[in-house]
Amino acid sequence: MKEPVYITAISSISPLGNSLEQAWENYKNDDTQLKEIEIGDKKVWAGTLPEKVSDEITALKNSDNKYTNLDESVLYAMYASRKAIEKAGWSIESKDVDFGVNIGSSRGATALFEKFHKEFLKDDSTSTLASPTTTLGNISSWVAHDLKTKGPEISHSITCSTALHAMLNGIAWIQSGMATKFLVGGSEAPLTPFTIAQMKALKIYSNNKNSHPEPVEGFPCRAFDLDKKQNTMVLGEAASVACLEKESSGEALAKIIGIGYATEPLTHNVSISADAKCFQDAMAMALGDKYRNSVDVVVMHAPGTIKGDLSEFKAIKKIFCNKKPFLTTNKWKVGHTFGASGMLSVEMAILMLQNNKAISVPFAEKQQNPKSIKTVLVNAVGFGGNAVSILLSK
Repeated sequence: MKEPVYITAISSISPLGNSLEQAWENYKNDDTQLKEIEIGDKKVWAGTLPEKVSDEITALKNSDNKYTNLDESVLYAMYASRKAIEKAGWSIESKDVDFGVNIGSSRGATALFEKFHKEFLKDDSTSTLASPTTTLGNISSWVAHDLKTKGPEISHSITCSTALHAMLNGIAWIQSGMATKFLVGGSEAPLTPFTIAQMKALKIYSNNKNSHPEPVEGFPCRAFDLDKKQNTMVLGEAASVACLEKESSGEALAKIIGIGYATEPLTHNVSISADAKCFQDAMAMALGDKYRNSVDVVVMHAPGTIKGDLSEFKAIKKIFCNKKPFLTTNKWKVGHTFGASGMLSVEMAILMLQNNKAISVPFAEKQQNPKSIKTVLVNAVGFGGNAVSILLSK
């Protein structure tokens, strides 16, 4: 990177709650937030928003006639974005209205799409709002409308690395001189019958039995359990956004000091090499020569699948050799939130930097805690082997 870019605020809604304080309290215990719920006519493991947060989303939906027909993925992003710019002190009544918006999603408006498609199959017609409420650009455009920003608004879907690609975009705009502030992140509302069915068809979703050879109660997702014998991915719903700025007034939560990205050739639609070459390249790019030996913690993507977890672990070993940092992930606690997951990992990294405390995975092999946490590397990758690594420091 030419120069650091600063994270001046971050906000999320997830199974952890809707504030950094709630998230940290939940991270400090070894309890998972995942639970069995009914989706369609089946019981499945999932990470859901707390009831109080869901009520606030309902209130947002009912606050404006234009919002009543929006998908939850859009509403989640709007809610988190309002809180983020408030924390950053960006005022829509001032020149701050020119900030850019780049918030993406892996699945997009999946609940509305399923509803409208079901309607079409039944009646051979659909609602007028079917197209405008399910388009890919829905999230960023509605967030920009809600915040009354006049800056650029960008939408994209790069599967599970969507949020970190949004961060890359924001950094590029800022460092090019075309913007000084950017709101970036991801939003996902994937707890729908068709989405769950797709994950089960891939044979990566956690079943209703603990898959560890020596069962430990309470952990349906065994992310970063390198000895598991079955895939244990669990989906969660969330939105997470960050405010990026070119300069810091001294109140920044963290600074971005390295970025990396890479894509590896596909052997099939969901492939990743045994040692995650895309992750090796992304991490190497983010670290350069300067930071290779100074990373204290890596927040892994670790989706809870056998190959996904193990290939990333092998990539980390190749990059760091005998100086492997402390490794962790949050998907065992909140589930895999697809397009939002990378920014939730950034939030986790920021909390560790702020509190100088590593968050461990309770069932993983015990590691030596770092004496201090000054730099954290965050990883994300999606279908197609499109990896991103972000290096953060205090």
